[in-house]
Amino acid sequence: MDNSELLALHDQQQRIQLEERGMRREATAEVVRHINLRQGEGAVIHSRLHPGNADRIIAEQIAHFRDIGQDFEWKLYGHDTPSDLGARLLALGFEAEEPESLLILDLEDTPESLLKPVTLDVRRIAEPARLDEIERIQESVWGESDPDYIAGLKEDLAQDPEHVSIYLAYAEGVPVAHARITFHDRSLFAGLWGGSTLAEYRGLGFYTALLAARVQEARARGIHFLTIDASPMSRPIVERRGFRYLTMTQPFKMRVKTPGANS
Repeated sequence: MDNSELLALHDQQQRIQLEERGMRREATAEVVRHINLRQGEGAVIHSRLHPGNADRIIAEQIAHFRDIGQDFEWKLYGHDTPSDLGARLLALGFEAEEPESLLILDLEDTPESLLKPVTLDVRRIAEPARLDEIERIQESVWGESDPDYIAGLKEDLAQDPEHVSIYLAYAEGVPVAHARITFHDRSLFAGLWGGSTLAEYRGLGFYTALLAARVQEARARGIHFLTIDASPMSRPIVERRGFRYLTMTQPFKMRVKTPGANS
């Protein structure tokens, strides 16, 4: 399957048809959006726009999320139309975050290095309380944590463990890195997310060990493709392990809530 075919399949299964726990999917002729049923933000995950309707449709999404009092993200992909969609989002008040690269691994072509037994101490977490260890890693790596994110993961782990697997890596019993993989019904794809390693433990193989653990689980569960939104730091690591570049992605954030207000 070439890149254009993979992008079309990814759009169909992971953007147009995607349903996620804790979200209400809403589809119009122009967009697919997710309304967060918890405390976090919503999202526009797919759009079919052209220069004649783009500004109007963007303004309608802002108004919709403002009406329900929910901040949201517009996830832009490099092949989305119109070609100046990012500039239009900025002009209407969105804040751009750092661009990333969408990469994909066809699990039929998994390199042997990711199929070897994982020798570092990597554990799949089953108890929601253990996610406090992930929160501490996040605080150390990023200087802050996201309580809504952690609360959502705890709920998923308690109520829907079949669709998310969370891994922690330990060095002499100390949690030093984490990552997760998400699964969706009726999809050939699974997504790799959330990888972070404490600075003093980077370069020691923990990132690769977490990657291998998730690759091996995905293969065992019959998944065909793995995707990752890779940062500039992560991209060369996963490309060396068989992932190939499909397109760029970039989140655009819209803040519509009054500070301190409940969603």
